[in-house]
Amino acid sequence: MNFYVATLRGIAYIFWPSMNELSPPKLAKWPFFLGDALLLAVAGAILYQHSSSLDLSSALMAAGCVIIGAWLSVTPFLAEYRGHLRFAEANQLAATVEQIRGLQGIADQISVSTAQWQIIQGHSEESVAAAKGIAERMASEAKAFAEFMQKANDTEKAHLRVEVDKFHRNEGEWLQIVVRLLDHGYALHQASVRLGQPAVVEQLGKFQNACREIVRRVGLVPFAADPDDVFDHDRHQLIDPDATAPAGSHIGETIATGYNFQGQIIRRALVKLRQENSAQVASELTVGGSSPSPPEERAQARGE
Repeated sequence: MNFYVATLRGIAYIFWPSMNELSPPKLAKWPFFLGDALLLAVAGAILYQHSSSLDLSSALMAAGCVIIGAWLSVTPFLAEYRGHLRFAEANQLAATVEQIRGLQGIADQISVSTAQWQIIQGHSEESVAAAKGIAERMASEAKAFAEFMQKANDTEKAHLRVEVDKFHRNEGEWLQIVVRLLDHGYALHQASVRLGQPAVVEQLGKFQNACREIVRRVGLVPFAADPDDVFDHDRHQLIDPDATAPAGSHIGETIATGYNFQGQIIRRALVKLRQENSAQVASELTVGGSSPSPPEERAQARGE
């Protein structure tokens, strides 16, 4: 197609030297007009020479010269018209070729864009695959970390449980030791009271109060029942575990103090009822078929 356009432009340039690519072709008409004038002059000369006797051949020659002259006078206009048509067709064809070239450029751009899009899509797929792999690794790491934390938590709980149990055992043993020491101190104080030595009673009383003040700081509070207090099953207990104190019984003596640890009673006070209440309890035991024994013997038996 480009060769055809170039050929048309070359032919137009040969026949119409004054034309260029931006102007319509122009044909020089003077050669045709000159030929037309010569032919008409030849026809006039023939008619002039045979004016007296015009034969058929002379008339035909004169008519032919006139016809050829007329054709020559019309030919440049026809040729110029054809040249204009060809020039218009060539311009239209050139414009079409340029448009086709533009379309080809657009097609090339589309191809380049498609290739770039495919490259971007490939990179995107690689990025998605990499992100998926990272997410899977993160999920596996998170799962492993959660399992590790669960195991560590279980291990820590087990250790804490062991330590708490050990602490409770040590606390229980410590309480038993302290309670026994306080019981011995209370027994010494009661023995000094029975002996009737005021100086010893005063010294042992100070010692007992100092020991109680020390253990009170850790929450251990000893308590004793005052004489003539009403027997309370929640705070008091008898020497004989099988004996039951009658309702409204009064306490005669505290054998061993009770203990309150951090607001909770861990041992009730061991008490002895007044004489009339003790006789009533003994009679109830006799009626029940049991042989009562003195409280001191029962306490000694329990200690053995």
